[in-house]
Amino acid sequence: MVLFGPAGCADSFYKMGYKGSLQVPEYIEKIGLDTFEYQCGRGVNIGEEKARELGRLAAEKGIVLSLHAPYYISMSGVDEEKRLNSINYIMQSAKAVDFMGGNRIVVHTGSCGKLSREEALELAKDTMVKALEALDNEGLGHVHICPETMGKINQLGTLEEVIALCELDKRLIPCIDFGHLNARTGGEVNSKDAFREIIELIGNRLGEERMKNFHSHFSKIEYTVGGEKKHLTFEDTVFGPDFEPLMDLVAEYKLTPRFICESDGTQSEDALAMKRYYLKRSNNNG
Repeated sequence: MVLFGPAGCADSFYKMGYKGSLQVPEYIEKIGLDTFEYQCGRGVNIGEEKARELGRLAAEKGIVLSLHAPYYISMSGVDEEKRLNSINYIMQSAKAVDFMGGNRIVVHTGSCGKLSREEALELAKDTMVKALEALDNEGLGHVHICPETMGKINQLGTLEEVIALCELDKRLIPCIDFGHLNARTGGEVNSKDAFREIIELIGNRLGEERMKNFHSHFSKIEYTVGGEKKHLTFEDTVFGPDFEPLMDLVAEYKLTPRFICESDGTQSEDALAMKRYYLKRSNNNG
């Protein structure tokens, strides 16, 4: 089953009278979505009791949860202490999502800084291996780390780099942010052929299981020569990418990814637009 949902709470969450995160499952069900990505970009600040209650409420309504780990994780940092401290943030994220009954955390891999891309990637690989060992030691080996493709050119996180990281272990699931890839390539990832190339590369390098069940972020993103500038909504007609060709491919290949929409304030409504289009296409495909 393909899952659709927002990253964090859309503007409509508050406009409909909801307030706290424990009301999220009711809101997600009411709006007609399937999944929700809890945001811990500025730190993992949810306690065990609240996380477990959120997970219980979500499970009652069939809502699948994932978690976005802190933005300041830097798996490729040259400062050894800071780089290895990223493992602690990954552990905190994994524990929180496990309390919620989820099993996926999305992680930014860092920037290249003054390093070459190859050097930065090797550091990130070392950090990732150590993070997996730490998860295993804490009985959290079932939690999938999802390294994310990034939108700024100086960030580590091209499609090739994310796939290379995921080749380290079968538990690693790529988080393909199509908006980020479109932004960092100056608009080149906005066609059925471009989307097909991405999907088939995942299959060829990581196997059918991860091709079918990849994690994804999707939104339209404004970009400059340096890549990503800001997230937009589906109302934008200047920047891409468009979701329709991708949904066509998901239906064609019979894939079952998880789509988390990161539109600016309309992430729930835009996720619903993706879901409705996909269901129409998949029904037409039989």
